[in-house]
Amino acid sequence: MESDAFPRVKIGSLTWAAQDLQVSKFRNGEPIPLVKEDKEWAQLNSAAYCIAPGGYYLYNWFAVNDPRGLAPAGWHVPTDEEWEDLVHYLAQTLGDEELVGAALKDDVAWDGTNSSGFSALPSGGRSNHHGVFDGQGYGGSWWSSSPLGTNAWIRLLDSSSSSVYRGYGTARHGFSVRCVRD
Repeated sequence: MESDAFPRVKIGSLTWAAQDLQVSKFRNGEPIPLVKEDKEWAQLNSAAYCIAPGGYYLYNWFAVNDPRGLAPAGWHVPTDEEWEDLVHYLAQTLGDEELVGAALKDDVAWDGTNSSGFSALPSGGRSNHHGVFDGQGYGGSWWSSSPLGTNAWIRLLDSSSSSVYRGYGTARHGFSVRCVRD
C-alpha cells in the first residue's frame, strides 16, 4: 500500500492510519513470506504474514522487527509509548479510561462507538503454539515496535470490555499492525 493511500486520523499529537496494515512486501520491495499452514507458522523463526478468516492480515514479530521495514515509507509501527499516548489522550478526552476501547472499536464490525475514527476491527490473532487462528470477530491485538526481552508489547481489545489492555506477544504470535505517520 502506498504511504499516501492510507486513510488517516489525527488523535492527540499523532496521525494514525485509520485501518490495519495490509502489505505483502517489505518497504524495500522484498516479499514477506505468506504462511498458510498452522504447523509451519508455529515453528517460524523468521518474518511472515498470514491472512486470517475475515481477510485480516496478521504479522509475526519477526516481520514487525525486520530491518527491511514493514511499514510503508513515511510511516512506522508505533512504539509502546505511542500506544500509551493514544490511550492517555483518549482517556482525558472522554473523561474515563474505561471508555477508550469502545472509542477505538469500529461501530459496524463489533461493539464500539468509533468516536475516535480509529476503526479497529476484531481481527483476532494466530497462536504461537499451534499456529491456529483465534478471536476473529470478538477480539484483536496490535503489535508495538517495542521489545520486551524476546517478546514485544501489544495492545488488545475484546468484545467483553470497553477498555484497552496492554500485554505482550511472543515472536511467533500473529497480530495486526496499525501504523503511525513519521
